[in-house]
This record gives sequence, structure tokens and C-alpha cells, in this order.
Amino acid sequence: MRDEVLRYRTWYLGDDREKYSLVDGHRQGPGIVVRLEGIEDRDAAANRIGRKIYIPASDLPPLENGEYFWADLAGLEVVNLNGDPLGVVDHLFETGANDVMVIAGSAGEVLAPFVPDVVREVDLERGFIRLDWEIDG
Repeated sequence: MRDEVLRYRTWYLGDDREKYSLVDGHRQGPGIVVRLEGIEDRDAAANRIGRKIYIPASDLPPLENGEYFWADLAGLEVVNLNGDPLGVVDHLFETGANDVMVIAGSAGEVLAPFVPDVVREVDLERGFIRLDWEIDG
């Protein structure tokens, strides 16, 4: 999965989103090794290791019904089936089994699996996610 990013030619790196063109790359062990246009020496490359890679949304394939970009979910209000607020989506991460939402609220950070049995509704237009989930606290 990690090497799927190699199909995209325009990358933005890090929080400042420096723009680069991918020259070539390949999978190596659990990671990837790439050559980016304009980065010609090891020190310049080493300074970019571990930065987040952003791809222009216009380059991404269209989503199927019920699929979402994580970036579109961050900041959405999270409510339970009764409409009680649980917090907001801080971010998501993947595990071997499923994606997980990190919900920031009055109970602190709470983890909830992003699976159909739990996530009952995602309404991007109205800005909320409805969960079959309760948070103690």
C-alpha cells in the first residue's frame, strides 16, 4: 500500500508543502526510496525523510459511495445515535484490521474504529459523523 504513492508525479512535502516532481522510486523493505526533482545530494534528501506526503486532490481517483478522504473527516463533529456530542475527529490512522478515528472531546482523546458497525452516518455537508458508540467520562 505504501508504494501506491509512487503513481503520482506531483508531491507536496511537510507542513510547508514544498512542491516536488517525482523522478522515480521503488519499494525498499517496509518503506519507499524516491528521487525528487531538485534534490541532488544526500543531505538535502535526509532533511526530508519522514515528512508527510501530500498529493493534489485533483490527481486522486474518484471515491466510491461510502468512501472518504481522511482529510475531509478531520474536524467533523462526532455524535452518538442519540445526537449527543462526543467530540471532533482529530485524525485517523490505520491498523492491520481497520482504520481508527481519534476523537478529541471532554473525555480527552478517545479511539473509535472506523467500521460500518460503528460509523452509522457521515454527513460532510452538515459536518458530522454519527456513531453507534458511547464514551465514558
